[in-house]
Amino acid sequence: MDFAILGAGCFWCIEAIFLNVAGVVAVEAGYTGGHTENPSYEDVCSGNTGHAEVCRIDFNSKIVTFEELLDIFWEIHDPTTLNRQGADIGTQYRSAIYYNSDEQKRIAEISRKKYNKRFEENIVTEISKLGKYYKAENYHQNYYNNNPENPYCQFVIRPKLEKFKKK
Repeated sequence: MDFAILGAGCFWCIEAIFLNVAGVVAVEAGYTGGHTENPSYEDVCSGNTGHAEVCRIDFNSKIVTFEELLDIFWEIHDPTTLNRQGADIGTQYRSAIYYNSDEQKRIAEISRKKYNKRFEENIVTEISKLGKYYKAENYHQNYYNNNPENPYCQFVIRPKLEKFKKK
């Protein structure tokens, strides 16, 4: 078992997609990359904590590799927009890979270089060493599956998830 910490905009979107990947055992919404201890969702949304919305993705590396998870990561969001994904704007929505080993750092840097050739604009994805990670509040966990009628789920997450499933 291994884990990855990825930020690609709203953590509800990341969670909904990665829960559908073979080899992914669990996905947890959380926060990292900032300076505030034990931040709340409201704190992070203020933009003053330095934290990003991220997901911790626990995976069986015999079924899906970190590199394969990154292939999905690059496809499910726009890594060329700074601090923004669609209508979600702010540093908390930044594109980020938080590595937990030198091997993950190496793979992330190679992957970013590979994908940078595929986009017209340069990738702005942050690749940083994982610091303190904080699990988000319980109501953020498994959000899409627990709130399918929520307008954000219907109009933002569902189309991303359907696009992902078609690929």
